[in-house]
Amino acid sequence: MTAPSGAGRAGRFGPARSLITGWALLGGLVLVGVVLVNAWSILAGAIVNRPFPGDFELTEMGAAVAAFCFLPYCQLVGANVSADIFTMRAGPRAVAVMSALAAAIAVVFAAILLWRMGAGLQDYREYEQFTGILEIPIWWAFVPALVSLALLVLASIITLAEAIDEISRTKPG
Repeated sequence: MTAPSGAGRAGRFGPARSLITGWALLGGLVLVGVVLVNAWSILAGAIVNRPFPGDFELTEMGAAVAAFCFLPYCQLVGANVSADIFTMRAGPRAVAVMSALAAAIAVVFAAILLWRMGAGLQDYREYEQFTGILEIPIWWAFVPALVSLALLVLASIITLAEAIDEISRTKPG
């Protein structure tokens, strides 16, 4: 499916779009940090035989956080996986209806994920689990993931609203 026609405009959702885009960029910076830690560890291991301890823990947490940071942006710009086989011969209204349906499903799934990840955060805080080497509390990774999922709910609502607007602008048939 293609992005709704409002995907490139700021419009009524401009501040939310900026927030979601900024969050994705922050996720990109986290990923750059992960790459730098790994490069440092590899070089330090090769040159002075002292790799960075716990680099795999930071890689694991950083990659997960970055992936969550990208989810709202992907929803917002229509970059999620789609089955174009359903839309390649469909008219604009049918595409808009399918986009609305996909966005509605995304709202529901994002809300469920937010709810369950919140429960996971509570469990990890209650049982105080830490990473093995650096002893980082595991629940720390849940905080940006929850922010990402809240932004995913918001992005899904935005795409749903834009798809509904597109349906109202297109002619039936």
